[in-house]
Amino acid sequence: MAIGHFKQGIAGGRLSPEQYADNFSDLHPPLDHHEALVESDRCYFCYDAPCMNACPTSIDIPLFIRQISTGNPIGSAKTIFDQNILGGMCARVCPTETLCEEVCVREVAEGKPVQIGRLQRYATDVAMAENRQFYPRAAATGKTIAVVGAGPAGLAAAHRLARHGHEVTILEARPKAGGLNEYGIAAYKSIDNFAQAEVDYVTSIGGIDIQNGKALGRDYQLSDLTRNYDAVFLGMGLGGVNALRADGEDAQGVTNAVEFIAELRQASDLASLPVGRRVVVIGGGMTAIDAAVQSKLLGAEEVTICYRRGQEHMNASEFEQDLAAANGVIIRHWLQPKRVIAEGGKVSGIELEYTAMEGDKLVGTGERLTLTADQVFKAIGQSFVPAALNGSGVLLALEAGRIKVDAEGRTSLPNVWAGGDCIYGGDDLTVSAVAQGRDAAESIHRALTSNGRA
Repeated sequence: MAIGHFKQGIAGGRLSPEQYADNFSDLHPPLDHHEALVESDRCYFCYDAPCMNACPTSIDIPLFIRQISTGNPIGSAKTIFDQNILGGMCARVCPTETLCEEVCVREVAEGKPVQIGRLQRYATDVAMAENRQFYPRAAATGKTIAVVGAGPAGLAAAHRLARHGHEVTILEARPKAGGLNEYGIAAYKSIDNFAQAEVDYVTSIGGIDIQNGKALGRDYQLSDLTRNYDAVFLGMGLGGVNALRADGEDAQGVTNAVEFIAELRQASDLASLPVGRRVVVIGGGMTAIDAAVQSKLLGAEEVTICYRRGQEHMNASEFEQDLAAANGVIIRHWLQPKRVIAEGGKVSGIELEYTAMEGDKLVGTGERLTLTADQVFKAIGQSFVPAALNGSGVLLALEAGRIKVDAEGRTSLPNVWAGGDCIYGGDDLTVSAVAQGRDAAESIHRALTSNGRA
């Protein structure tokens, strides 16, 4: 559903074209050749590198940085792609400040880590600009695998399976491939249609057929896939959005933050996007930050994030919180929504209750606060919708509302694997989804080829 449907009467086009272009320019401009050499020279090339241990895809970070420092960005890119074929996007969207860079020896000693993410982007950008392919496909195995979802997990799985000589069909419900890389991150983190450029780079290995507009449970059933393919990988992400559980949340102007971000990412004219003058975002994760900052960049006068716990409990990193503050976003803690106030069916404010901890339990204090708002975004997490799996005959085992898998990504059904946000135990990071897709693909390969041998 188009975002504009929710916001009739809320204006867009408050800024000049130049302001929109500047506001949504690259958050972290790329390093040039000289800058990359200087930054790579700061690395100590640790033998037992803590940065490598902190990377969910286990990229050999000291090696790829050393290769940059010796003038070999193509070799550096191969080191990255060996472990993470979506290394270009991960360099842009990974919370490196809480992963590899947080444990960098330079960070611990000086408070200024090596800029690992920007160096990774430098190397992968060079290789992708030259369309350097490092992985010729193995001989055809005759095995076919269906991948549900063309997000980070599905793309990583498909690429690794194609490398091993299998034929892969990706079934994607949306019009474009990329998943959250295309639809779910702030526009200033991935500019110039990079998500689609990366999809093209990944699939250029061959043996990968992406079919868009194909939704599980609507256009086909899981039982169809298990019958027609040798193996199945489920990487469909999360389809549901958690409710506010506040009175009146169906008022016009109360919108899912993920839909707002997706609409913004696909917009050809940012001035056409309506945004409120006073915006309230409910939530404390990356999605809340992305929705709030982009509302401000679109011309909202006042944007407030309300989170039910304290600052130290927010899922958004300290860097993201600082980014929001630098863009004029107000972050208020210990507040939970109780009632959406509407006039004529349109949101005009939101009533919140102060919260506190009683032992290990979060409770409302009874004290209320009302904020004026003509737009409210729900950014309190997404949920997995298992209904689409009901056509499988035998239901997949779930845990805490998501698909249960073992250490290799195998589900409770034979020849069905899963990875990414749809599985239990994930941390909802692009880089983790890539690792899960890659590792599940290796498990599939072993299962189909007698432990990896044709």
